[in-house]
Amino acid sequence: MANKTMFSAFRQISGLTAVSRVLGFIRDVVFAHYLGAGAATDAFLVAFKLPNLFRRLTAEGALTNAFLPSYSLARQQKSEHTAIILAAEVQTALFMGLCLIVLVMELFMPLIVAGLAPGFEATPDRLDAAVDMARLTMPYLPMISLVALWAAVLNSQDSYFGGAFAPVILNACLIGGALCVPFFQQQLHLSAAYLGLPIALGVLLAGAGQMILLQQQLRRQRIRLPLFRFSLSGQARKMWFSFIPAALGAGAMQINLLVDLVLASLLATGSISWLYYADRLAQLPLGLVGIAMGTALLPRLSRIEAEHHSTKQAKKQVFCRELSNAIIPVSILTIPAVAAFVVLSDVLITGLFRSGAFSDSDATAAAWALMAYALGLPAFVGLKLTQAALYALDRGRFVLVTSCASVALNIVLSLALMQIYQHVGLALATSLVSWLALIWQAGWLVRAGRLNGKATKVILKAGLAAAVMAVGLYLCLPWLYVAFISESVIMILSVVMGITLYLIVGHLLGLTKAFLVSAKEQRA
Repeated sequence: MANKTMFSAFRQISGLTAVSRVLGFIRDVVFAHYLGAGAATDAFLVAFKLPNLFRRLTAEGALTNAFLPSYSLARQQKSEHTAIILAAEVQTALFMGLCLIVLVMELFMPLIVAGLAPGFEATPDRLDAAVDMARLTMPYLPMISLVALWAAVLNSQDSYFGGAFAPVILNACLIGGALCVPFFQQQLHLSAAYLGLPIALGVLLAGAGQMILLQQQLRRQRIRLPLFRFSLSGQARKMWFSFIPAALGAGAMQINLLVDLVLASLLATGSISWLYYADRLAQLPLGLVGIAMGTALLPRLSRIEAEHHSTKQAKKQVFCRELSNAIIPVSILTIPAVAAFVVLSDVLITGLFRSGAFSDSDATAAAWALMAYALGLPAFVGLKLTQAALYALDRGRFVLVTSCASVALNIVLSLALMQIYQHVGLALATSLVSWLALIWQAGWLVRAGRLNGKATKVILKAGLAAAVMAVGLYLCLPWLYVAFISESVIMILSVVMGITLYLIVGHLLGLTKAFLVSAKEQRA
């Protein structure tokens, strides 16, 4: 039995993620002020895309999804020592394999960047800057992957602080790098495209800091992983066989965003940056709610499946109850964010990022992309829960099938919609495809008896409360623009009004009671 309940784990992860997201917004405000939405930002975002993609695949997806069920099974059915040996074998293979990948990428970086951003060939300065900065950020890949593995080991012991706090270190280092941009520009006479150089250096510093933190947390839990263990047991081989479909399956959204990056490079300069700033806002509820709950849910469901004393029917009932109890608070917290992003997209983008080199036209372009991403937000969040359930059931290959289908469909839709809606079409295609993937995965869980309709009534009530909130905000916005000049004040008041209205309507509809009951059942 877990020492920490799923709700308390969710609360801790979500709280630390909130700190990280606040720092992330400060980071993006600093980025927008010093770099704007032009060549410098485009070059850095492309340079950071590959290690960041692996960060999301590992820290928020594939490695944890493949490793945790195997590790939990080893602990439950064999011994703690067997589980530690499994972790050491995975650690060695992971480090050696990623170092080799980094070496190959460093050698072929010009070709890789040209493939990621083919539109950069028309602007050689952006291409050269992206190549040089990508070579600086690439060593972050093995660093963050080891951090993700160590965090998974800690999560299995109900210790979530290290993994949840690691992104705080990354954002703090990126903010420090951005603040150093004027100094580097003055001392090194950097060209416009190379202004992101000190931020790229901050990525490496963050990797070192995250590794130190996680090692300290492992020692605190008295977990000592052998530095190298070159043999591969049957369990380790099975884990790696699960990792490949898990990497592709859990990374469907990230691969779709990578497709957006490639295609956006073919559009107007700034398109990559507009999508980035919109995605940053969409990632807020995804991180605070979806990833946090998925992280807390996976060890819980994995332990349920690894329990060898329970009957199959008993496992189904407990599994179904835990998944439903996760969906209820996630729905209550996510659905109002959709309404807010649709109604307040321009207010939020302008209030957060409109300064310095980030112009009004940049804000408008990013706001349209945010509305498109908002339509897919429930699917982005829901996929974190359905994937956690499927990986706990050792159905990673099914996730792979749905992911491959969604990636193929996303490419087709993106190519079609970008012709009409430019960068907004790319965001819209990602949202539509994510909905299809969620419906497919949820349907499988329903047929398998692992998901029921317990949360349906709560979802409908949350949708109604969010709709009332959206109408109220829409009617009040013109009055706020008349009464106040400051964009930041308008943004803050709009957010406060929206939260207050949703809480009042939600309470009248019984959402408060549903949230508390769900939390109480998770503690049981």
